[in-house]
Amino acid sequence: MRSENQSSVSEFLLLGLPIQPEEQGMYYTLFLAMYLTTLLGNLLIILLIRLDSRLHTPMYFFLSHLALTDTSFSSVTVPKMLMNLQTQHLSITYEGCISQTYFFIFFADLDSFLITSMAYDRYVAICHPLRYTSIMSQSLCVTLVAVSWVIAGACALLHTLLLARLSFCADHIVPHFFCDLDALLKLSCSDTSLNQLVIFTAGLTAIMLPFLCILTSYGRIGFTILQAPSTTGLYKALSTCGSHLSVVILYYGAIIGLYFLPSSSNTSDNNIIASVMYTVVTPMLNPFIYSLRNKDMKGAFLKLLSKKTYSSN
Repeated sequence: MRSENQSSVSEFLLLGLPIQPEEQGMYYTLFLAMYLTTLLGNLLIILLIRLDSRLHTPMYFFLSHLALTDTSFSSVTVPKMLMNLQTQHLSITYEGCISQTYFFIFFADLDSFLITSMAYDRYVAICHPLRYTSIMSQSLCVTLVAVSWVIAGACALLHTLLLARLSFCADHIVPHFFCDLDALLKLSCSDTSLNQLVIFTAGLTAIMLPFLCILTSYGRIGFTILQAPSTTGLYKALSTCGSHLSVVILYYGAIIGLYFLPSSSNTSDNNIIASVMYTVVTPMLNPFIYSLRNKDMKGAFLKLLSKKTYSSN
């Protein structure tokens, strides 16, 4: 009987977003605009940092990698979601689903580590300004990014290998708009206790530990600023760190609520909404919050425009 209830799954069906058929055109236009904004905004950040030598600093080094990660992270899920909305072609191959799961976890973890590196950079800049250059050396920055890539890749590979060993039942309908790891585990006929244990332990390493490091960094920043006699310094720090913290809360709040709160408090629709927040909304907002409100980035953008105007004349 067990062998009859299992099958060699060749594809999965993604149910997509919980919206009515008559609303699909509107949501397709909305998410397409958001995705294009994500691509253009983040690619513009990378271009400006690459071209302007004034932006060759540790903060913008991390920011360029974050922009690349956000672009890739959004591209893992959104194009397939847009295709499903437009063509109603809901199927995805087994190999494609496993690959999507790997890259989703990889870029999600990498995003987390890079945001943590940026928080540490701001901590050193504000709390230890005289030692900033010596602490945030080029070798340290490269090491932090390289380690982030390696750990994120290792975590994603571990989850993917454990997922690939599972058998799946005849029901291959995924109630999500992408191959979410938790949704796939619920479809498995195999024992997933090891997978759940790894999700919890790796989640503490890749999500909760960086989140606590970020909170500690900004807590130390806040304590340092409150001790400063100048209110100008307080305002400047709050305007800089406040925008960063808003993205941190939005990104980590959605992930923690989705993967670490009891499953009884999460419905399928709530899970999808939370996933949209950190896969679509947050990557789109990052260019505005981290960069386009930044005076240095604005100056680099205007400099680029003036060069284009001068060359065209």
